[in-house]
Amino acid sequence: MASRPLIFNIQRFSTHDGPGIRTTVFFKGCPLRCAWCHNPESQSFAPQLMVDEDRCVSCSMCLAACSQAAIARDAAGRVRTDRARCIACGACVDFCPEDVRELAGSPAPSAAELAERLLADRMFFERSGGGVTLSGGECLVQDIDYLEGLCRTLHDEGVHVAIDTCGFAPRGHIERLLPYADLWLYDLKVLDDEVHRRVTGVSNEPILDNLAFLARSGAVVEIRVPVVHPVNDSEEAMRALAACVTERVGAPRVSLLPYHTTGTGKYRRLGIEPGQEAFCAPSAEQMDRLVHMLVEQGLTDVGLGG
Repeated sequence: MASRPLIFNIQRFSTHDGPGIRTTVFFKGCPLRCAWCHNPESQSFAPQLMVDEDRCVSCSMCLAACSQAAIARDAAGRVRTDRARCIACGACVDFCPEDVRELAGSPAPSAAELAERLLADRMFFERSGGGVTLSGGECLVQDIDYLEGLCRTLHDEGVHVAIDTCGFAPRGHIERLLPYADLWLYDLKVLDDEVHRRVTGVSNEPILDNLAFLARSGAVVEIRVPVVHPVNDSEEAMRALAACVTERVGAPRVSLLPYHTTGTGKYRRLGIEPGQEAFCAPSAEQMDRLVHMLVEQGLTDVGLGG
């Protein structure tokens, strides 16, 4: 029996992950390594300790809690964590009075228990036309028996289910969720496969194949494009993307998501060095130009943001 997936966040009252008011479940673990990722804690399939050392008051409460001798004082008297020794057990988290320690990722409850918890927000879903969104990391690479059971229960209860995916996932997993998913929020980064491999670590061929499969299956798809300078914000890159989408899907809704730096501090809290590539958000004027260009290419329903 497969182990239960890890969840690193359940966000209620979300308005950016599909229509209406939604509750979004963020599963931990992703096959991509996007160089600009603003949720680096979502990538690993294992729990990870996050420490905001800038807020630490060096009270030493965490030292006694650590069974691995991974926490000690440095020469300046500051409390530091040795990542090589840390096993992310989370024992130190409960002893931190300043809440500067956090464990990213905990085992999900059973699918039935999670569904019950999500259904507690049914009133907000019904009044707003919202529902539940499964996100990540990448939700489609989690235990498919678990996901199917969760989606079936929500579907049978009349809850709108959205799948937020990068598309790099087994076709069989997609096929099993098709009967229960009302909307597929589908990420496309860049059409040039060489560039895609460089900035995400994987080829985009399986992603494009799965997108075409969803379209053939009659699924409702919304394309989401993280717009990152200088990766994919050129007119050439966007024209290629527009041609691909119209060829494979037709004219779905397309949302352009401007790059932002709000997750930069998470790398430091994870003890990870961020990538060295320099990314920045395109200007508002450039975003407007890209919207108009995509409309001219036949994608008539184009917007900014989720």
